[in-house]
Amino acid sequence: MVGLVLVGVVAGFLAGISPCILPVLPVVLVAGATGSAAAAHGDTNGRTPSAGIARSVAVVIGLALSFSVLVLAGSELISLLHLPQDSLRDAGIALLIIVGLGYLIPPVGAVLERPFARVRARQPSGRGGGFVLGLALGLLYVPCAGPVLAAITVAGATHRVGLTAVFVTAAFAVGTIVPLLAVALAGGQLPRRVSALRRHAPHVRLAGGAVLIVMAVAIALNAFQGLERDVPSYATALQGSAGVRSQLNALTGVRATSLTKCNPNATALVECGPAPEFKGITAWLNTPGGKPLTMEQLRGKVVLIDFWTYSCINCQRSLPHVEAWYRQYAKDGLVVVGVHTPEFAFEHVVSNVRTEAAALGVRYPVAIDDHYDTWNAYDNEYWPAEYLIDAQGNVRHVHFGEGDYATTEHLIRELLVDAHPGLVLPPPTNVPNLTPTGEMNPETYVGYERLQYLLPSSVVAENTPAIYHFPKTLQLGGLGLAGTWTEHAQEATAGRDAEMELGFLAKDIYLVLGGQGTIGVSIDGRPTATIKVGGVPGLYTLYQASTTSTGTLVLHVSPGVQAYDFTFG
Repeated sequence: MVGLVLVGVVAGFLAGISPCILPVLPVVLVAGATGSAAAAHGDTNGRTPSAGIARSVAVVIGLALSFSVLVLAGSELISLLHLPQDSLRDAGIALLIIVGLGYLIPPVGAVLERPFARVRARQPSGRGGGFVLGLALGLLYVPCAGPVLAAITVAGATHRVGLTAVFVTAAFAVGTIVPLLAVALAGGQLPRRVSALRRHAPHVRLAGGAVLIVMAVAIALNAFQGLERDVPSYATALQGSAGVRSQLNALTGVRATSLTKCNPNATALVECGPAPEFKGITAWLNTPGGKPLTMEQLRGKVVLIDFWTYSCINCQRSLPHVEAWYRQYAKDGLVVVGVHTPEFAFEHVVSNVRTEAAALGVRYPVAIDDHYDTWNAYDNEYWPAEYLIDAQGNVRHVHFGEGDYATTEHLIRELLVDAHPGLVLPPPTNVPNLTPTGEMNPETYVGYERLQYLLPSSVVAENTPAIYHFPKTLQLGGLGLAGTWTEHAQEATAGRDAEMELGFLAKDIYLVLGGQGTIGVSIDGRPTATIKVGGVPGLYTLYQASTTSTGTLVLHVSPGVQAYDFTFG
């Protein structure tokens, strides 16, 4: 949550200094200048020149408030009316164009202003009037909100607007206020120029209308995407860490990608568009001489791209199926490429990936996607994820997570026959499907970046040794620490007398571990195993049973061992 809020603040600030903010800047600037000018000419209400600044500040606060309410309420409305996810942004763009036409064409402006004539007559002056004016500007600012707005809008469209969406929206609004307040303060220093502006009002009106329409068209055409890539932008900020990425994905639950036509639950081939090229790959494994592959080179082949990371239990359960397909169909034209996109820092080490891939039996080409460039090209958000590509280079099927292997294999066979009419294929593979189907604990991270289930819920200290105590009562799914632990962003490192307890509902319990040392495992007070930790960091099996059960897991951890992430089966 903290990461998302920080992203929201940064994104709001960067939106506040981006070109698409221009439509609201004149209003904020002139609001303060107008108020100061009124005071300078002897306002009978007793205002001082500082009243102009106060008015501009009120405009900014009103804008931030109305923007936040409009985004959240608009998202719910989109959900209720089953409208496209970009409807809120498009409405803001349309309003910019309409207002711009009103400035350029006086009769149109008169029609637009007519409904507000009575409101204008009753509008409060000073700060109150500025606040009302800011409220009216909220929708004009909606198109500037960028990726954070998209995440929040999609959250509403999927019935997920809750406290997280509210906090992210508020954070974005707070970030936006900072540069706009600077403009407001500057506007308060311009009272002498207001009279000059009034003398040239017709020209200013025409220029303002032209700016509004040009900016609306530019925003609609995503004309500022290049600037957002080259400048530290909110698009970059949103992808700052795996933790923030996963939180945003949890917030939206919907992917924004050129491949959205691919229904991950489809049981037949669909048309999803051209497969993106491999991008930003830092190394290739299992190719001749480590040479890279390209989608152009693979044209004429059926290609299965499998996004994975080696310490992921879900990936490890799916790998036997992928490996079996490679062995069974490679001679018939199937190419499998495992895109290894790391979750933890140690998975960025190519030698670690090479060692673990070999141990897991991966013999097909592996692309090391350390910087998430190929992951982002596919707009992927899952480990594992399969993208099935036909001989013409088009994505025809996607599947996220474990399971449904029979469907994927059936579609592989169909594409192979389509590419080579008359091809006689070997029988389908027969690998057991080990995908869990019952209830079990959710994935449980140990580092503070995604530490959700710690009891008590707060970390004593970050990045420095601290003493912890088990909770008096351990709830099902709860995680407790005792002894000395150093909480880092991705993992917790054991110190003196370090212990860990977990209330579990599962058949199998796994933990990603690094460092050197040992772990004593106890289930419900009964010692069951001692595990030696060392070598390449990765996934360790703590407990396996024949059936799902509940219990308390206690780990006695030697100093220096690093605990990352519990997963279950």
